[in-house]
Amino acid sequence: MKRAASLAALALTLALAGCTNANDGLAQDYQQGGDKGYISGDGTVQEIAAADRGDAIAFTGTAVDGSTISSADYAGTVLVLNFWYAGCGPCRAEAPTLESTYQEVQPDATFLGVNIYDGPEAAAAFDETYGISYPSLLAAKDVDLKLAFADWTTLSSTPTTLVLDTQGRVAARFIGLVKSESILKSIIRDVVAEQ
Repeated sequence: MKRAASLAALALTLALAGCTNANDGLAQDYQQGGDKGYISGDGTVQEIAAADRGDAIAFTGTAVDGSTISSADYAGTVLVLNFWYAGCGPCRAEAPTLESTYQEVQPDATFLGVNIYDGPEAAAAFDETYGISYPSLLAAKDVDLKLAFADWTTLSSTPTTLVLDTQGRVAARFIGLVKSESILKSIIRDVVAEQ
C-alpha cells in the first residue's frame, strides 16, 4: 500500500514537472511581487534576414512636445525604435548607450522612443536627466499606436528595441536591455548597408 502511494506521488511529481514552459519565470516574477512594474527581457538579440521580414510597421502618434510623428516621416531611413518608460530600471541603464549610438549613426540612421506609460512631463524629465536628444511618442493612452507594434513587442516587456530597415520592416529586435553598444551599432550599420 505504501509502495503504491509512493509510486502515485512520484508519477504526480513527474507529470507536474512536465507541465513547465518558457513562461514559468513570468509567473515567478509575478508571485515575488515588488513594485518594479515591468518584466524585463533576457537581452536576446534577434536578427531577421531581409527575405524573411514581414510587412512595414505603420504608425502615427503624439510626441512628448505635442507634435505628430508618423512612420511616413522616416520613409527611406533606418529607424531604431526603443520602447521605454521613466520608472523602468533597465530603461534608465540603457539610456546612455542609446543616446551615444544615436549620435554616432546619424544621419545614416535615426532613433525614436515610444514611451509606454508616462505623460509628457515625466517623459520630458527623463529625457533631460539622461540627455536624450531624439524624440519619443507617448503611447499610454494611444490604443492605435500600441496596436501598430503588437506583432513585435508586448509593451509590458520593457525595454524592447526594434531596428527597422528603410522599408519600415523589422530587421532586428533586442528583447530587454541593450547591453552592447557595439552590437547595436553593428546591426544598424548592416541594415544601412543593405541599401
